[in-house]
Amino acid sequence: MSAKKPHAFGVYAGSFDPLTIGHLWMIEQGVRMFDRFVVAIGLNPDKKYAFSEEERIAMLREATQQFPNLTVASYSNLYLIQYAQSVGASHILRGIRSGADFEYERTMRNINGDLDPGICTVFLMPPRNIAEVSSSMVKGLIGPKGWQKVVRKYVPAPVYKKLVALQS
Repeated sequence: MSAKKPHAFGVYAGSFDPLTIGHLWMIEQGVRMFDRFVVAIGLNPDKKYAFSEEERIAMLREATQQFPNLTVASYSNLYLIQYAQSVGASHILRGIRSGADFEYERTMRNINGDLDPGICTVFLMPPRNIAEVSSSMVKGLIGPKGWQKVVRKYVPAPVYKKLVALQS
């Protein structure tokens, strides 16, 4: 008789300000990889956000409601590894879009490994057509004439509606 395989439980964290199609791709991969999956909004009191915590949670929930194994949560005043420990996660999911991302994420993985070698960090690289999409890029596109058409292709529908309402 073989031992039962433990359930994989992943956490994917970010500010999601706003949620992009790149984040959504990562989330779709995460729900396929893990039995349980938490998308956690990390809150930094020193950072100025375009959307409140409640708005970001609502947009995430609306954009991911089709995934039964996904939970949306938030955390503050903890390192990501501490949050992962607090919810009993076995894995942290992170995305790498560029060489700069790789260097940063490699360092964070090593620090997290020092703090808890039992939680595995998994890296994914998005497809080339969305590799440059980031929340900062999306926010930077808002404003000039015709911005709605440009931004629409980079964010899920609930986020697009919110961005348009903000600019009205």
